[in-house]
Amino acid sequence: MQSNFYPARTIVSDVVDSRSLEKGLLLFALTVLDAAMVGLGFWMAYLLRFETNFRWFYQHEIPPTNFYRLLVFLLIPLWVVVFRLFGLYDFKNLFQGMREYMQIFNACTLGIMLVIVSTFFDPDLVIARAWVVMSWLLVGFSVGAGRFIFRRLVQHLRRNGHLLTRVLIIGTDEEAQAIAQQLYGNPKAGVEIVGFVDERQPAGSHPLPDVPVLGKLHALSHLIESHNVHEIIISATALPRQKLLDLFQTFGMADNLTIRLSSGLYEMMTTGVEVQELGNVPLLSVNKVRLTGSDLVLKNIIDFVASLIGLLVALPLMVIIGIAVRLDSPGPIIYKRRVVGVGGKRFDAYKFRTMYVDGDERLARYPELVAELEKNQKLKNDPRVTRLGKFLRRTSLDELPQLFNVLRGQMSLVGPRMITEKERALYGKWRTNLLTVKPGITGLWQVSGRSDLSYDERVRLDMHYIRNYSIWLDLYLLWQTVPAVLKKRGAY
Repeated sequence: MQSNFYPARTIVSDVVDSRSLEKGLLLFALTVLDAAMVGLGFWMAYLLRFETNFRWFYQHEIPPTNFYRLLVFLLIPLWVVVFRLFGLYDFKNLFQGMREYMQIFNACTLGIMLVIVSTFFDPDLVIARAWVVMSWLLVGFSVGAGRFIFRRLVQHLRRNGHLLTRVLIIGTDEEAQAIAQQLYGNPKAGVEIVGFVDERQPAGSHPLPDVPVLGKLHALSHLIESHNVHEIIISATALPRQKLLDLFQTFGMADNLTIRLSSGLYEMMTTGVEVQELGNVPLLSVNKVRLTGSDLVLKNIIDFVASLIGLLVALPLMVIIGIAVRLDSPGPIIYKRRVVGVGGKRFDAYKFRTMYVDGDERLARYPELVAELEKNQKLKNDPRVTRLGKFLRRTSLDELPQLFNVLRGQMSLVGPRMITEKERALYGKWRTNLLTVKPGITGLWQVSGRSDLSYDERVRLDMHYIRNYSIWLDLYLLWQTVPAVLKKRGAY
């Protein structure tokens, strides 16, 4: 079948603009930064091992400064090569958060193993074991810290219009719009959505605010050139099979252009899909949960141990808060909220009561607030909240009793927001995905603004957590929860 598109190679080859230069400079700067951080880590290990007065490092001989200086000079390029082998300079793998840090850890482990192995080949090569161990830890830490700062700098540049991938989405159906909303609402993705291309919608229409339809498929080559497009995302449900084949045959091998195809199973992809072979036939298989085996056991152990310790430590404070709640306003100390857990199972989530017992009657006096509550499930100036309740909510102390829910296995320390049966319907097609993991006391929504977020943004963050569910992400979110609570952003 004859393709309806102009030859892509002759068109896209002219799209080599400042983006290629920006990417090259970015990777060069990152390589230099990594080399500097590797050197810094080795230097700090040297100072700790040879320049301190720690008793277990004490030695009579003069520190072999020149030897270690030469050794570090040789190890820095080795580390950069190992980083490259682990894909740490592959542009599509950059700025992946905990996944990137894990790769740094793995790369540093391999590098140190190479150093240790080298000592077996030369009996005269004596390297202090304490220096090796500390180098492994400090190099990994320094490189991770450097990349964290570098990522913040890149995010700042992206907010100012630099280092953005200009994306054209083909299709305007439900899946195409879901993809656009996910990318448009995530500035960390580094994506600028140029617009849609669709056969049914007229040019100039807006399926989403600020994202117009630019034209039809026959003008795709012209649109790529005129709008300086770097990447095409095709909604698999928007086009028939033959047109999909035409697009890949025409643009699949084009220089400086990436073409991606959505699965056509967007809701399933959120919980995880992998390719498995059955009789040499590649088939998509749905992962019902993101964590399995030892990872799931480890998460449950962390939840149990941490919640038990947390309850023992917080018990005196909880007693004081309970007395204060009783004195502040009449009513029970603990409020039980009926919520939906894993697999749709309902349970009572515990919180210190922060509302008046006649709160619904108080709210009914303000019809505009009732409408806002039905829309967002949150109120900034809620007349139902008591004086003490406002303080407890700002400091998140009202959630301390949920440690009992974690101890009972109904909740996790980290997870998506817990929701009621009524809220479950608001998640629409995502509601099945939401119930594959335990709700959490904290999560992405907690560290990203809490109640300041729109409901759609909260849903997006929950889906992002489920899609990237891991022990390392949980530990990162627990760490980020502390400053989020102290800043009290979005807490009401």
